[in-house]
Amino acid sequence: MNRTARLYALVEELRAVAPRPLTVAVLAARFEVSTRTVQRDLQALLETGVPVRTTSGRGGGWSIDPAMTLPPIRFTAEEASALVAALAVADAPYADAARTASQKIAASMTGPAAVAAQGLAARIVALPDRTAGSVRSAVERALESGTVLLLSYVDEAGRESRRAVEPAGLLTAGGSWYLIAWCRERRAGRGFRLDRIVAATPTDERSPAHDLADLLTGSAAAGAARPTALAPLAPPR
Repeated sequence: MNRTARLYALVEELRAVAPRPLTVAVLAARFEVSTRTVQRDLQALLETGVPVRTTSGRGGGWSIDPAMTLPPIRFTAEEASALVAALAVADAPYADAARTASQKIAASMTGPAAVAAQGLAARIVALPDRTAGSVRSAVERALESGTVLLLSYVDEAGRESRRAVEPAGLLTAGGSWYLIAWCRERRAGRGFRLDRIVAATPTDERSPAHDLADLLTGSAAAGAARPTALAPLAPPR
């Protein structure tokens, strides 16, 4: 079993007995590895945000909060192939999370689904990411926390400007990603192409809420609609 598969399996072992903890010795015996290896794997899970925790003393060990993780999901060959294709998109926001998600998916797949996904993966290539990782991370943080973002932005004519913006959401069009936000300098909704953002600095200032559709009104993207794949995640009206 490779390490990625073992990390996934460790999570499922802890989920199976949650909230009861398991000791490192028990986990090491189950996976036929050393206690040092298990300890290192559990620490890696902790550092990547998996809700595992350790308690000391009698009856202690490692446990996981099952409410913060998903149970195993079985994909068909077609679904596995679709996920491989979707996660291969370059310049996409949340690319780092997509990368770890794809590793977990790959570790969990067996049989025809795994073969189909591997076959498709061998046929997909992408040009290097043109959006700086620091920019992508700052945009993600501002959207998740609802805070103002400071941008250094280069427009199509090559002019650079500095803006304080109030993020509303993301738009994808023509192979590019845009941050849709209220621009305090222009006092209007604007779209900022991610690969033209030179620098993005998060702030702790709370941003007023903006309706994404309202900011797109009157623009070339006024007819943009939520992708059907995201419909199950949309809040009820």
